Amino acid sequence: MSQRYLVAVEQAPHSYAAYVPDLPGVVATRKTREETLEELRAALRMHPAGPREDGIDVPQSASSADYVTV
Repeated sequence: MSQRYLVAVEQAPHSYAAYVPDLPGVVATRKTREETLEELRAALRMHPAGPREDGIDVPQSASSADYVTV
């Protein structure tokens, strides 16, 4: 069963960082956006194992995003 999560990507002067608001601790930082997202996908594939081993349910996706013009 696949799960879809919101991923926030931020650009820094020399790298990118990404995180999943619904899964604290699932983060990735790399030089390019593409590398960062690839690393984050790998972290997401590994993430459920830890909580499940501890008998904890993996949170369902609940975050959303939008742009606001001011």
